[in-house]
Amino acid sequence: MPLTRGRIGGYDPERLAFGFIMLDGDQPVECQISDAAMDELAGARGTPSMARQAQFVALRDVVEKIASDLYDSGPMVKGVTIRIFTKHIPKQQNES
Repeated sequence: MPLTRGRIGGYDPERLAFGFIMLDGDQPVECQISDAAMDELAGARGTPSMARQAQFVALRDVVEKIASDLYDSGPMVKGVTIRIFTKHIPKQQNES
């Protein structure tokens, strides 16, 4: 069952990741996307931490789809955080 949109969390400078909440029915599922994964999606490098929320908002639909797919791909333990890293970002079709 796909996750649905929850609320935006914020930037975690210790984990170098941006947090957000998705919902499985009415149950919150904590999610994070690493700086590197967001930059990979945006086709950027070294985005300043103060620009991460705007970057997340611009990429939100894609990021949430990846989080939902990860959640659906295997058994999830209640309370686990879905973490998105660069290995979870689909490679562009036009790359050589």
